[in-house]
Amino acid sequence: MAKTKSAFVCNDCGSDYPRWQGQCNDCGAWNTLSEVRLGSSSGAKPVAAARGGYAGSAGGQTVQTLADINLADLPRFSSGSAEFDRVLGGGMVPGSAILMGGHPGAGKSTLLLETLCFLAQQNSCLYVTGEESLQQVAMRANRLGLPVDKLKMLSETSVESICRVAESERPKVMVIDSIQVVHMEDISSAPGSVSQVRESAAFLTRYAKQTGTVLLLVGHVTKDGSLAGPKVLEHMIDASLLLEGTHDSRFRTLRGQKNRFGAVNELGVFAMTDKGLKAVANPSAIFLQKDQAVSSGSAIMAVWEGTRPLLVELQALVDDSHTGHPKRVAVGLDANRLSMLLAVLHRHGGIMVGDQDVFVNVVGGVKVLETSADLALLCAIVSSLRDNALPRDLLVFGEVGLSGEIRPVPSGQERLREAVKHGFTRIVLPKSNAPSGKIPGVEVVAVATLAEALEALF
Repeated sequence: MAKTKSAFVCNDCGSDYPRWQGQCNDCGAWNTLSEVRLGSSSGAKPVAAARGGYAGSAGGQTVQTLADINLADLPRFSSGSAEFDRVLGGGMVPGSAILMGGHPGAGKSTLLLETLCFLAQQNSCLYVTGEESLQQVAMRANRLGLPVDKLKMLSETSVESICRVAESERPKVMVIDSIQVVHMEDISSAPGSVSQVRESAAFLTRYAKQTGTVLLLVGHVTKDGSLAGPKVLEHMIDASLLLEGTHDSRFRTLRGQKNRFGAVNELGVFAMTDKGLKAVANPSAIFLQKDQAVSSGSAIMAVWEGTRPLLVELQALVDDSHTGHPKRVAVGLDANRLSMLLAVLHRHGGIMVGDQDVFVNVVGGVKVLETSADLALLCAIVSSLRDNALPRDLLVFGEVGLSGEIRPVPSGQERLREAVKHGFTRIVLPKSNAPSGKIPGVEVVAVATLAEALEALF
């Protein structure tokens, strides 16, 4: 009887070890090693081995220079959604493998079903479902009013059977819903395990690159929000997208976490309607509610998401603490940076909130990952502390240093133009980001220190 080989792979960093151990030596995480079966040491050759090189047969084994490679062989084509194309880097690339993750109910299957129904009108497309029946998918398509006459459907969980059908149908775009339920016959572990997810994704990705098929894989997320399966899955694919959104919000954000064909951390905004997910052409408008009454603790800031500016509202609430340890709660922002900025506010702004509970929130569920929101955050905190409302036509952005200086942010002029387009008449920004000339109808306040900014606003 052939002996089965196995290895142990870290779910966080992808490092492998010959035997199980409690801690990963590379990333330091505990209890993240899972067993991966590598197949038999003798006997029949695995099916995946018959497909040759991992990156496909394009170009063969001929050595070429970069100048000799013809880029016209991989023309992009639109998915039918401007926001989806933006996150992908301008459209879909033939032979690319794209992984889309998200919480249950976020709209992954809905978005991909809408995309394939649009593409199937002009191209051959195949939608493979392993979690839902064909009747369930058809009911969703009819409820959303999608064209159902051209899209080809397949209900299958065997990777080998899926590739055999795809070789006969030759689809231009293929969706696997989801990668956690498909399996390979020569691997004995259950579907959804580390070995099945990794080997199935590798087999499907190899097929996509050799045939020029756009492969879209649906992946689930764990309780902590990370994508289920080993971290090595992200190294196999070309793009990793995450669809985020709460059940009580009608907006969904599609964020690119990895993209070999476009900008990383690009953001697309969709609205969940009774007809499915619809792209939002002007995301800044949905996060700004200028018709509401002016209240303290609110500031508008300009953040940079991927390749465009985005205007969002930041709210802060400062209240007396009734415990010995005041609370610091940040939703959509880094909690550690909030504590650091409060220390800067005390040292260089002369305002102490050490005995106050501080709560900050980014309206709309957007996660702000850059430092350009520092100045707006402190202005919202001071506004709530003094119960002094900031005007609704005011926009603030800038990074705050530990010595109280206001540091410049990248793409400052693009942020400024976005603010002017939405009707803001007063803008507080770093002195290094100030425009060279005057803007008609707009007061630009350039500040160099935190004290200057607080004096200009309060």
